[in-house]
Amino acid sequence: MTSKDLIVFDMDGVLVEVTESYRATIQATVKHFTGQEPSREEIQDWKNRGGFNDDWILSHRMIAERGGKAAYEEVVDRFQKIFHGDGTNGLILREQWMAVDGLFDRLRERHQLAVFTGRLRWEAKVTLDRFTQHPFDPIIGSDDVARPKPDPEGLLKICSLVSHGKCWYVGDTIDDARASKAAGVPFIGIAARANPRYDELVRLLRAEGAVAVIDDINSLEEVIAADAPHR
Repeated sequence: MTSKDLIVFDMDGVLVEVTESYRATIQATVKHFTGQEPSREEIQDWKNRGGFNDDWILSHRMIAERGGKAAYEEVVDRFQKIFHGDGTNGLILREQWMAVDGLFDRLRERHQLAVFTGRLRWEAKVTLDRFTQHPFDPIIGSDDVARPKPDPEGLLKICSLVSHGKCWYVGDTIDDARASKAAGVPFIGIAARANPRYDELVRLLRAEGAVAVIDDINSLEEVIAADAPHR
């Protein structure tokens, strides 16, 4: 029996809208230590450089660029307090699920589904459990790898754990695209129309070899059908 094809998803900006959660947490963390709140355009500019998939690292770097003296551990602690709050008021609760009803039911009929995210695995599960009886297995987070994206370690780990036909990785950053390329896996880019650097992001993802760049995952089925081998 032929194994099902495999689709691996990044989370932030792909499965969930994080403008008011992770991106807002970066803004609030940097402002806490420097008194200056970075714009969303600036955050996207850093993301588009590559190498800043980890929002803790990005926040620490942005603070240092503004003359802040906070230790990395202090930045992580403040970031997490803002993001999670006391469980009832954290910015994580602002996240919105991106998929329309029925999308993953249809995808699961023909594909195996997994997640490779820069989040800690438990944080990924918190959000997935809020929105869906998630069909993703395995879920690989930043704490499951020694080398974060753009290193392909997590993606290669998933490919080794799951017997599959063709595989795709779906992400929204340069680091996602580069991890996919390094793993030899076709990449499908997500560039939301609301992104403050939309045109630039589309161009960059295509330059990294994306087989397609779409506005959100609700157009994914058409791309997969066009790119999948005929059997």
